[in-house]
Amino acid sequence: MAALSDLNVWVPLLIALILFLLLRGGFRGRALVACVGVTLLVSETVVVQGLKKTIGRPRPKQTQKVRLVQLQPARPKFLALFQKPRVHYSAEWQRGTEGGSFPSAHVANNFIMGTFCALFFRRWGWLYFLMAAAVSYSRIYLGAHWPSDVVSSAFLAIGQALLMAALLEWIWGRAGQRWAPALVARHPRLIAAA
Repeated sequence: MAALSDLNVWVPLLIALILFLLLRGGFRGRALVACVGVTLLVSETVVVQGLKKTIGRPRPKQTQKVRLVQLQPARPKFLALFQKPRVHYSAEWQRGTEGGSFPSAHVANNFIMGTFCALFFRRWGWLYFLMAAAVSYSRIYLGAHWPSDVVSSAFLAIGQALLMAALLEWIWGRAGQRWAPALVARHPRLIAAA
């Protein structure tokens, strides 16, 4: 569970996947990377951080004694998967040391990626929702979020991804005609062509 929630474990795989999509994924792969990148940037900087500051809901481990599971330090981080995780309980002094509980950035980011994978790669793209669900469960298991945070963050992320997909499609149709008419002629739809 700690590995599912630790982005640093997945960085090598994510870099390889992004490079594959950019170099071998054709227009669809590059469009997916661009759409996910823009949406994650907007989500993290505006929506998630804005709501965390506005709502200010404390995390479970900030309000009560919660069992914590953490990976051992390792370089590169994925090597921590081969070591026994550290299990301990949250201490009184740790309460209030982290940001708010709602919304969950981990859940939002993964459900945004899952939504775009489903939009671009319909048949196989839905499989990413299994990963998003596993990450969501890990956030509850690790005492980082309440179940209601996770469920509402998933719905928030799906809605945000669909809105951003519509906005990016509209921008592609309008701005693309002006700045890249040959590319728009070959690919008149950014997402729907997938």
